[in-house]
Amino acid sequence: MKSRTIATLLTIPVVTALALTGCSAGASGDTSTGAGGTVSVVASTNVYGDIAKTIAGGAVDVTSLMDNPAQDPHSFEASAQNQLAVSKADIIIENGGGYDDFMDTLRKSAGDKGTVLNVVDISGKKATAGDDLNEHVWYDFPTIQKFTGKLVDALSTADPSQASVFTKNAAAFTADLTGLEQRTADLKQKYAGEGAAITEPVPLYLLDAIGLVNKTPEAFSSAIENGTDVSPSVLNEMLHLFSGNAVKVFAYNEQTSGPETEKVLAAAKSAGVPVVPVTETLPAGKDYISWMTSNVDAVAKALGE
Repeated sequence: MKSRTIATLLTIPVVTALALTGCSAGASGDTSTGAGGTVSVVASTNVYGDIAKTIAGGAVDVTSLMDNPAQDPHSFEASAQNQLAVSKADIIIENGGGYDDFMDTLRKSAGDKGTVLNVVDISGKKATAGDDLNEHVWYDFPTIQKFTGKLVDALSTADPSQASVFTKNAAAFTADLTGLEQRTADLKQKYAGEGAAITEPVPLYLLDAIGLVNKTPEAFSSAIENGTDVSPSVLNEMLHLFSGNAVKVFAYNEQTSGPETEKVLAAAKSAGVPVVPVTETLPAGKDYISWMTSNVDAVAKALGE
C-alpha cells in the first residue's frame, strides 16, 4: 500500500549545509564520519541504523536521520545537518518504495556519493495487480535477511580489514532472525485464518507471516495512511469488525493518530478485542531483534498464546 511519503523539506540551502563541517556528532542527523578514514553509514531511520550498528560493531560510525521514537515519521523534515551527513557517507541505507523519498533528494544534492542500499529493491517485492506496494518491509524477516547479506558485502568492500567481524556479527543476527521466522511459522500453524484489523499497513508483513487475514476495509487503511478523511460508511464498516467479532487482534500504529483511529481504538477496547500497538521506528531502549520479538510476543498474546 502507498504510504504518506515522509516530507522532503530541506530547511537550509545545500550550499550552507555543506559548509557546516564543524558540526558536532551525537544529535539526530549530525555527521558521524569518524577520523582516520572510519567508514560512515547513514540510514534514513533508526531501524536500519540499529541493524548497521549490530553488524558493524564499533568498526563503523552510524547515523540515523530519523531516530526520535515519539516523532510521526510522516512529518519528518530533513535538515542541513542531514544533508552534510549524507554528503560524507560511504554507505547510505534507505527504505525505498516511496517511504523515505527525502533520501533521494539528499543523495542527489550530495552528488550521489556512497554505496546505496535500497531495502525495497533488495526485497524484490513488487506491487500486485490493482494494489500498491506495502513498503514497510522492515516488518518482513526474509527481507531483513536479504538486506543483512547486502550490508555485509557493502561494509566489507568499504573496510576489508573488518570483513571477518562483519560476517561474524551478521551470522549471530541472522540466527536471531531465523528464530523469529520459526516463531511466526509456529504461530501460523495454530492461528492461520484468524481475522485481524489494522489502522495502517505497517505490520502487515508480520501478520501475514502468522497467517492472519486482514479484514480492514481497504478504503479505511488507505485514508488513514494518506491522511485523508474516512467516509462515515467506511468508518461504520470498520467499527462493525469489532462489534461483529470478525477479528481477534487489532494492530494500531501509535505514532500516527486522529479522530477516526481513536474512535476505532475505543471500539476495539469496548468489544474486548486485544490491541497491539506498533511503531514505524525503533522504540527507545530496543534493538531490532528485541523490538520484533516484543511485536511477535504481543500478537501471540493477543491471539491467546
